[in-house]
Amino acid sequence: MCDTVDSGTQVAIHELGNRDGEDQGWREDIKQGCSRFVRSCCTVKTAKTRLPILTWLPTYRLAWLFRDFVAGFTVGLTVIPQGLAYAALAELPLQYGLYSAFMGCFVYCVFGGSRHVTLGPTAITTLMVAEYVNGEPVYAVVLCLLAGCVQFLMGVLHLGFLVNFISFPVLAGFSSAAAITIATSQVKLVLGLKNIPRSFIKAVPTIFQKITHTNLSDMGMGIVCFVVLIVLKKLKEVDWDKKKGTLQKPPLWQKILRKVLWLFGTVRNAVVVVAASVVAYGLLTRGISTFTLTKEIKPGLPAFQPPQFWLVKNGTVVKNGPEIIQDIGVGLVIVPLIGFLESIAIGKAFARKGNYRIDATQELIAIGVTNMLGSFVSAYPVTGSFGRTAVNYQSGVKTQLGGLFTGILVILALAFLTPSFKYIPSAALGAVIISAVIQMVEYSVIPVFWRVKKLDLLAFFVTFFGVLLLGIQYGIALGVGVSLIILLYPSARPRATVYPASIAPDDVLIVQLESGLNFPAVDYMRDVVAKDAFKEKPYKNVVMRCCCVSDIDCTVVQALDQLIEEFEARGLKLHFSCMRPDIRAALVRSKIKGFRYFKTCEDAIAAMREPDQENGEVIMTDHALLSNIDTPNDDTPDNTPDNVPCTIHIPAVNVSKVTAV
Repeated sequence: MCDTVDSGTQVAIHELGNRDGEDQGWREDIKQGCSRFVRSCCTVKTAKTRLPILTWLPTYRLAWLFRDFVAGFTVGLTVIPQGLAYAALAELPLQYGLYSAFMGCFVYCVFGGSRHVTLGPTAITTLMVAEYVNGEPVYAVVLCLLAGCVQFLMGVLHLGFLVNFISFPVLAGFSSAAAITIATSQVKLVLGLKNIPRSFIKAVPTIFQKITHTNLSDMGMGIVCFVVLIVLKKLKEVDWDKKKGTLQKPPLWQKILRKVLWLFGTVRNAVVVVAASVVAYGLLTRGISTFTLTKEIKPGLPAFQPPQFWLVKNGTVVKNGPEIIQDIGVGLVIVPLIGFLESIAIGKAFARKGNYRIDATQELIAIGVTNMLGSFVSAYPVTGSFGRTAVNYQSGVKTQLGGLFTGILVILALAFLTPSFKYIPSAALGAVIISAVIQMVEYSVIPVFWRVKKLDLLAFFVTFFGVLLLGIQYGIALGVGVSLIILLYPSARPRATVYPASIAPDDVLIVQLESGLNFPAVDYMRDVVAKDAFKEKPYKNVVMRCCCVSDIDCTVVQALDQLIEEFEARGLKLHFSCMRPDIRAALVRSKIKGFRYFKTCEDAIAAMREPDQENGEVIMTDHALLSNIDTPNDDTPDNTPDNVPCTIHIPAVNVSKVTAV
């Protein structure tokens, strides 16, 4: 056997060894990166950030317990009737509204970063649930689990910034249209009508067609409940001290009366629902059944079990997991995004009032965990509620512990009060929802949009009418699309100022870019420059002042190269001035033929007018970028004001000749 190895085999063995070394280095890098990540996650600071209860619980004072109890109890009295009403809006059995009302109270107590925010069913999320689950509880629970997973992953991956692409005009248009849609859907309960479509565009004509079938008892109950709700709300908002116009302390009886009125105004939903139920029960005991009542509600607490990924009817599985997910469709994206956007907006608003900050990533995690765990108790997706958060704030809550008392009260209601819920008139629940959503119509922002930026009105009305006429997903998609077009349009049509001959010399045209230069604007900018440069008596030189250009890309570089060639073919020279060092360095590296740069417009014109010592004529001297700019690593900006037009003064200086780049 031969003991020698040929050179080719030696090279192959050497390369194989190098590959093994590279693989080991790659694996070692991954191992070290994972180790650093684990160490960073296992710190006290990270634990306090991701579990805010570790921050506020060690400093909890016993004196705060009573305030948290009062606030939690008050919010509980608010969420119970609202939960029942929102379940009716979602076309689900009423107990599902209460199933959705307590898990968020416990989870947010541990993971939530705001002491004021309360999680639970809201009008917006309920409308979206009604849109995508079609009255099927199985669909609602699956949507809750998957929406929670999406929100949790967004929090882990720090993707909360995505909701920033939904502008305020879009959000205002969506909430206004949603409020009108919700109120319209509840008119059927107030009037006692049956078989009214959920869609606004179909519901309105159907209501008018069936108006003659109105149940007068339901209509009377609904109107009375609505009026009482509005009156109690107004009494709660009265500033008695300001109204009296004095700083004297009121008598004790006045203080007690004001507190009672404030309490009744705060829990007005519970007051109205209880009173309406008492009236309906009293009439039933006398054999009078004039009101449309809610259906029998399943008593007791929900079982804690994994969500069911199949739909069973008459003992037969009619839908499996993939089919359910396919039926929900874009709701898996819209519900978690809108839910988070609603909650973070509420959290930031009350954080400003309470002089503290909240972390958007942590809020995503809190809402995600709430919905994931909520699906195990048959809840549908929840988010922060503005109305109940306001009640929490006005009740003087001190910490997130207030949510614990709210959750306990809801559980007690499920355990002991569900048999009495069957006496609640449907008209009363309809009045509760209508009174809650009418304040969501953002009509006051229209004058603001008109004064600040009229194009925002376009995004507002496109979203508004899109949601009303086409549905939630199409309305939001149209609104976001219009909003992005409004945002990107200045990039495609940047502003530019062309200085005439009265400012610049007769044969020099100066173009000042007053905004950035990106690839969508290349053709437009070429047309702007060529419009004045390529006339019957064209200019000999064009100076492009680029002080506002903050970024370029390959498309811009290619277009500038073509523009310089086109200018030279027509006998013109294109010059650049006032560039940022990083932009200049990028253009140097691109090696554009004939690229000329000067620090100021005056330097460029001085170079154009430099006398030739041999024939005494004024000729163009091509100045190279490399002799006229600082080194590419120099980040010192030019001392030329960015927003001041070039006033041309031709200095009497000689500029040395350098070969152009």
